[in-house]
Amino acid sequence: MTIAFSPEGMPALVLNADFRPLSYYPLSLWSWQDAIKAVFLDRVNIVAEYEQTVSSPSFSMRLPSVVSLKTYVKPSLYPAFTRFNVFLRDHFQCQYCGDKHDLTFDHVIPRHHGGMTTWENVVASCAPCNLRKGCLLPEQAGMVPRQKPYKPTVYDLHNAGRHFPPNYLHESWLDYLYWDVELEP
Repeated sequence: MTIAFSPEGMPALVLNADFRPLSYYPLSLWSWQDAIKAVFLDRVNIVAEYEQTVSSPSFSMRLPSVVSLKTYVKPSLYPAFTRFNVFLRDHFQCQYCGDKHDLTFDHVIPRHHGGMTTWENVVASCAPCNLRKGCLLPEQAGMVPRQKPYKPTVYDLHNAGRHFPPNYLHESWLDYLYWDVELEP
């Protein structure tokens, strides 16, 4: 396959069969290779295309910029418990001082005191606050999280993520992102 440009920066937005993104955070994107493979396997419909094409000796096609799955995938209600999702839930800021730099996570009730590594016990924390709190309970350290940790739904993270749009949004994607946002009067 010959390519006269670098398509690496041309991912395809992946929509569910209902034309909603499979995920917002991270945004459901496939590499151009995966998108073309899904087209050939008849798993997706091409909704929008880039101007650029890829060619082989016997075939040429425009790169898909938006694809929709042919089969609906039921989204999960709750997101995976990951460091990124904890930071997103907590708006990428320390829950003790509000700083947005040098983030890690903290067990509100330290493991030393029987605290578990769960949504309900972990918060985003800057490294200095995490060190200052150490193995102390919140009351002992005088450090109570600004927001009580909780298990978010996917919807909660979608709402939080709207404050942190991706660095790159192709114009062909805009009709399919954030269409369920309440309109302002």
